[in-house]
Amino acid sequence: MSRFSPEGTRLGTAENAAYLTPQGLQKAHAEGSILEARALRCDRAHNLIVDLGGKSGVIPRNEAALGIAEGTTREIAILSRVGNPVSFLVTEAFPDGSANLSRRAAQEAALAYMMATLRPGDVIPAVVTHLEPFGAFVDIGCGVVSMISIKRTAVSRIAHPSERFSVGQHIFAAVLDIDRVKRRIILTHRELLGTWEENVALFHPGETVTGIVRSIKPYGVFVELTPNLSGLAEYVPALSEGDAVSVYLKSILPDKGKVKLLVIDCITGKYEPSALRYWIIGGHIDHWLYCPNRPGAPETVFPS
Repeated sequence: MSRFSPEGTRLGTAENAAYLTPQGLQKAHAEGSILEARALRCDRAHNLIVDLGGKSGVIPRNEAALGIAEGTTREIAILSRVGNPVSFLVTEAFPDGSANLSRRAAQEAALAYMMATLRPGDVIPAVVTHLEPFGAFVDIGCGVVSMISIKRTAVSRIAHPSERFSVGQHIFAAVLDIDRVKRRIILTHRELLGTWEENVALFHPGETVTGIVRSIKPYGVFVELTPNLSGLAEYVPALSEGDAVSVYLKSILPDKGKVKLLVIDCITGKYEPSALRYWIIGGHIDHWLYCPNRPGAPETVFPS
């Protein structure tokens, strides 16, 4: 586990629990160790009160998140932590087991480390924090937030990131670019979900499988088989985008990078798509091409 893991990763571990004692907090203060605890409440002054194993720790408002003191971060960044794990450095530990804490200092250390060590193409773990129509916000370390735009969640297009992610989900992402002036890390996700060739190898002509209708055109219906693989079926008037369907695989055409389908039936009731399957979960990528046989296929060249 990295020193700068996403919030919630450290909570519940024996190593973290060992520090949540009067002696452990004093040790953490001396060592500069990053710890985690759950925020119990936010008082009227927007100070966070956290559970330190029976005693309380206080994260003052200005220490609750990067940008709060400067006014560049909204108060919701504090309020939304209630009930959730928070990372922090111990700024002062008292003999009775209570302590003063700083989440901002932990985030500052995490961001400085990432700015110094990450480069475009690096693959990192992340945790989804919230979803907006334009993208998914994720914690990449100690509550430092980055965003994956909706078009970069996968090759198959979706109407909203909630069709791909859920809050609290542990995922992987690749660093797309780094803005060192604004101190922002921009992420991408689709490159980790496999190329056309890797995804199509999971299927064979003659099979009947499930999929999700993603786009309906006069000439046919695009059905997502995996987040990075869709096939085209003949137009069916009764279908709507988002419908779960069973489809028959008529043919796979590697020379054209296409899959031809036949819609068999709509799937009624609650349908849960399969969990994300990653082909890459670490290391570094320099270049990614989805399908060399398809003109205009998604491609990413990570800047050096």
